[in-house]
Amino acid sequence: MPNSNKNQAVDHIKDRFSLEVSDDYVKHALGKKLRDHKSFLKKKYFKNSLSLQEKMQNVPPGLLRYQWEDVVRFWSSTKGEERERVGVASRQKQKYTHTAGSKSFARIANEEELKTGSSIGRVQLFDITHTKKDGSAITSEAAEIMAKMKDKKMEFETTTSTNGSANVDDIDNQVIADVLGPERYGRV
Repeated sequence: MPNSNKNQAVDHIKDRFSLEVSDDYVKHALGKKLRDHKSFLKKKYFKNSLSLQEKMQNVPPGLLRYQWEDVVRFWSSTKGEERERVGVASRQKQKYTHTAGSKSFARIANEEELKTGSSIGRVQLFDITHTKKDGSAITSEAAEIMAKMKDKKMEFETTTSTNGSANVDDIDNQVIADVLGPERYGRV
């Protein structure tokens, strides 16, 4: 999309709403909304069982025919199919996902601390964010990781109680590092 169109969209939004955020934030949010919308359209209207001509005839309401035909041609091209394969492969590489949704882990930890009245460590936070509402782990891999973390934490607590005092946060950080491996640069 040309920058002139992006700037025009930002100006239109600024005319309609009183925002106290940067233009870059608005552009980022618009990009996310556009990706989400295209994903919805592809799931609902781009059926693999249909021929190319049938896909082009299946124009979603509220969309211009030429725009739909352009996107169908791209999704059907080798470049579009390769992009989809890369995305599917990347998603399958994720060993475990979390159940936090759009809430940040910091917010979940804060809410849990307010609820229980005690501080929440990283191991507890992992358990909270990788457990379904019924109490079961989200995946078998997550269940294995939680079991390893509990064992390691017990091991560290017993060794630190005999050696002297240790900070609970240090123990949690060591347990996370041992079970999940070293953290990637720039991430916690």
